[in-house]
Parts: sequence; structure tokens; C-alpha cells
Amino acid sequence: MTDLLSKFLYYLNLNFGISSLLYSLPGIILALTIHEYCHALAAYAMGDNTAKQYGRLTLNPIAHMDPLGFLCLIVTRRFGWAKPVPVNDMNFRNRRKGMLLVSLAGPMSNFITAMLIAAAYAVFYKSMGEITKGILQIAYIINLSIGAFNLLPIPPLDGSKILDAFLNDRQRFFMRRYAMYSNMLILILIFSGIIGRVLGPVIMVMDWFINSVIGLFI
Repeated sequence: MTDLLSKFLYYLNLNFGISSLLYSLPGIILALTIHEYCHALAAYAMGDNTAKQYGRLTLNPIAHMDPLGFLCLIVTRRFGWAKPVPVNDMNFRNRRKGMLLVSLAGPMSNFITAMLIAAAYAVFYKSMGEITKGILQIAYIINLSIGAFNLLPIPPLDGSKILDAFLNDRQRFFMRRYAMYSNMLILILIFSGIIGRVLGPVIMVMDWFINSVIGLFI
């Protein structure tokens, strides 16, 4: 997975041809499915079965896909969403800790998935065809990107809920007061290109960490 930053910036500016779509589709579906499933799994492990009752404790991609959000992600390659996992924090023994772990589960699952992809790439590189290599490279970048993107402390992203666990009541009120403007802020960051400069360093650090870990064993 060499020259990751240039590949990341290239992915953000992919043309909308059928070829690039086919290369990126497996990675998009995998990343969104794993992300939402792990939110549901973490909530269930913490004592809340709401997601299970709604059929979200599954690796079936259909259960997690929001048709409009999925279409936006495919068309723009920059902005989209899956169905939010329903969570009732009243079922947690410790509400703050529960929401923190549930929120962390999504991004962390994407980073772990990226690590598994990188490991498979390293182990089977010589026996892979060029198409498979391309799909895995894009899937790797997508998982790192979605994981990093969701760590941004902007509602309704996971990062805002992670930050919420460390705020006092006054800070929490201030943050929620301006949450109504968050979607506009996210769109500005994405379509202005600023998001690439924000996420780039995070993705580079995670790429370095993943390759360092894999290098110890492969």
C-alpha cells in the first residue's frame, strides 16, 4: 500500500466512470456494513438489544444501507451515509461509558478491517490479479477514510459522541446547541476540499501504524 496519500487524494477525485465505480463498490459496501454492524454489536454487548430487535445485528449489507445515502456516496464518492443504528443508552449500566464504546466501535472496526485487507494484500500479493489488487487498494483506502472521517467531532459523526463522553454539562449544552449547523459544516469541508487536508494526516498515521504492525509478522 505504497504512496497512500496520493491514492487517497486520487480516490476523492475519481471520475464517475463505470470502471472506477466497480472498483470502489466492494469497499464501500464492506466498510459501511462492518461499521454499522460493530455499532450494533457493541451496544448489544453493553446490554442494549434495540439494534438486534430492529434487525441490525447482522452482516447483511441490505439491513444497513440507506438508499439515498448509498446513492449519494456512489455518485459523489465524497458524501453519503448508512442507516443510523438505533441505540437506547438507558439500557447501559454506565450510559457515558456505553455510548463512548458504541461510538468508538464503528471507526475502530474500519481501521481493523483496513489492517486485515493490508495483511491479505501482503500475503497473497504475488498470486493476485491486477483487478483484485486494485479492489483491495481502494477498499483499504475507503476503510481508512470512513474510519478517520467518523472520528471528526462534528454531530452526528461518531467523533462528536466520543467527545461528548468527556464534556461537562455546560460544554455538552453548547455543542448540542450548534448541532443544527453541523451538516452544513460537513458539506463545506467535503466539497471545498478541506476534508482531504484534515483527514490526510490521520490516514497517513493509521497507514504507518498498520504497516508497522504487519511488518512485524509478514
